[in-house]
Amino acid sequence: TTMEQNNDFLPISKEDMRRRGIEQLDFVYVCGDAYVDHPSFGHAIITRLLESYGYTVGIIAQPDWKQNDSIAILGKPRLGFLVSAGNMDSMVNHYSVSKKRRKTDAFSPGGVMGKRPDYAAVVYCNLIRRTYKKTPIIIGGIEGSLRRLAHYDYWSNKVKRSILLDSGADLISYGMGERSIIEIAEALAAGIDVKDITYIRGTVFRTQDPYFIEDAIVLPSYDEISTNKEAYARSFYIQYQNTDPFQAKKMAEAYPHGIYVVQNPPQKPLSMQEMDDVYALPYTRTYHPIYEKDGGIPAISEVKFSLISNRGCFGGCNFCALTFHQGRIIQTRSHASILAEAKQMIQNKDFKGYIHDVGGPTANFRHTSCKKQLEKGVCTNRQCLFPTPCKNLTVDHKDYLSLLRKLRQLPGVKKVFIRSGIRFDYLLEDKDDRFFRELCQYHVSGQLKVAPEHISDNVLRYMGKPPVEVYDRFKEKYRKINEQIGKKQYLVPYLMSSHPGSTLKDAIALAEYLRDLGYMPEQVQDFYPTPSTISTCMYYTGLDPATMQPVYVSHNPHEKAMQRALIQYRNPANYDLVYEALKIEHREDLIGFDQHCLIRPRKLSEEKKTSAKGVAVKHVKTKQAKQRDQNTKQVSGKQTTVKQKHGKTTGKRKQKRR
Repeated sequence: TTMEQNNDFLPISKEDMRRRGIEQLDFVYVCGDAYVDHPSFGHAIITRLLESYGYTVGIIAQPDWKQNDSIAILGKPRLGFLVSAGNMDSMVNHYSVSKKRRKTDAFSPGGVMGKRPDYAAVVYCNLIRRTYKKTPIIIGGIEGSLRRLAHYDYWSNKVKRSILLDSGADLISYGMGERSIIEIAEALAAGIDVKDITYIRGTVFRTQDPYFIEDAIVLPSYDEISTNKEAYARSFYIQYQNTDPFQAKKMAEAYPHGIYVVQNPPQKPLSMQEMDDVYALPYTRTYHPIYEKDGGIPAISEVKFSLISNRGCFGGCNFCALTFHQGRIIQTRSHASILAEAKQMIQNKDFKGYIHDVGGPTANFRHTSCKKQLEKGVCTNRQCLFPTPCKNLTVDHKDYLSLLRKLRQLPGVKKVFIRSGIRFDYLLEDKDDRFFRELCQYHVSGQLKVAPEHISDNVLRYMGKPPVEVYDRFKEKYRKINEQIGKKQYLVPYLMSSHPGSTLKDAIALAEYLRDLGYMPEQVQDFYPTPSTISTCMYYTGLDPATMQPVYVSHNPHEKAMQRALIQYRNPANYDLVYEALKIEHREDLIGFDQHCLIRPRKLSEEKKTSAKGVAVKHVKTKQAKQRDQNTKQVSGKQTTVKQKHGKTTGKRKQKRR
């Protein structure tokens, strides 16, 4: 492949293949997102990486799943189909937490919803199988990764089988798949049957051969976990304890008819050089021109002028699936790699001098949480930051600070923002305040978004988040630093309602905290049970899988609405829900006219509304009377009122008649 071709988009049609001199592609990548050749999109990384190893790859983006031939537009690939639902799970992409259909899809042309099916990875694989009976199919992406073993599916409210079985695919490449996909490609190219590719880390396969489970942890069977919530919680926690690439064991899940779905241990983290190589591939960094007529792909605006500096997260929030997908070990790019990308970005005609973000899942994680991790992995029995920071935690922002300073000094850069999450409990552990001060001085645009999520220590414990006093300390320090540097900047806290463990009492406590803060959030996120999180396991089973102790979970939509309304208690539309919640919890002390009250009494409120309406009516009448008076005023000493309705005349004309 010539460099000129390399810098072009990958083939999406037979015409593109002919132009590149390709008769048959090695791989065809089928994706639920539109084709965006940017390293923030999984399909771009995997396809460019395969291309760099000499494989030819074409892309079928958002095929019409109702048409069998939509999957055949590039012909049969020599080695296999690669399938992904896209950058998001298709069900999260399609539905809000209340299971209502979303109106827009940022990953589709013009933001139009409906360009991919529900459970997209399964539908695409079944579509391929109808036409290509024996061609290997490998599932990747977030949907395949987080549904790799049996999982609770919120939208159907049942435990679904491994996506491998429902899709008819041959392999799953889970997690960040750069290493796995090259090993899979090399095995297929060497003529190994896809059914014999059972040895690659970061993959899941199925078998009926007992040999493959001899050295595996055998999980509770699908029949057991789909009917017994305690068994589900036990199984999930075993999986959670086997997400570290250095310590994880092979796991096998039993299904009827002697079938086992076997998960190999995760791939080892990429080195800095490997990360640099991935981001140095010749991406065009934009969407395919075929989408121009439809208004482009909205999702590009979020990442077009942002820089990815790391992946992985040791924050360990229970409602986040990163542990199962990217893992807890931080992997970073070098300063040289990031600066090279920034310089390339500055040359873009649309660049206005603002770098929107420099980060990853958590912006201020630029190295592993402790020194032992790259040799021995992360601890399986405790978290790095929760319930308190580990004594072995390495807290150091010097490298990140140095990177930000270099970016700020680049010609053409006016401002460098940080929009990825800042882990505030980690920041507080740093005895050196230089990063905190420069964060406030240079990298905040009036508001800093942070994620305390709640203020009830009971709820925070189930979230895997630090106690509220840690957030309070951060809030105070942020205020003082901004005071010292002479800036008026605010904190915007992300808050979550109805997380497992959260009761109406906890929601009221959060409302009181916001009252004292003098702040009402514009947006509130209801807890969303997505596949493969500890919180989703709690939601489904009512058990904390770490302790197997019961957890209070609100499944009632009305109670969840009350919890949400309490966070935005000042919104008049929420009055009835807030009133009802306060009555249920016998917190009538919060209904009244005192400063500590959340809402005013209903009767008095209604009386005031009525009287206000009366005043308004009176005001209108007065205006009308004034208008009549105005009409009857003498103009130049003459009466000009005309009573047209009765056909009468006044003034000089009447006198003349006399």
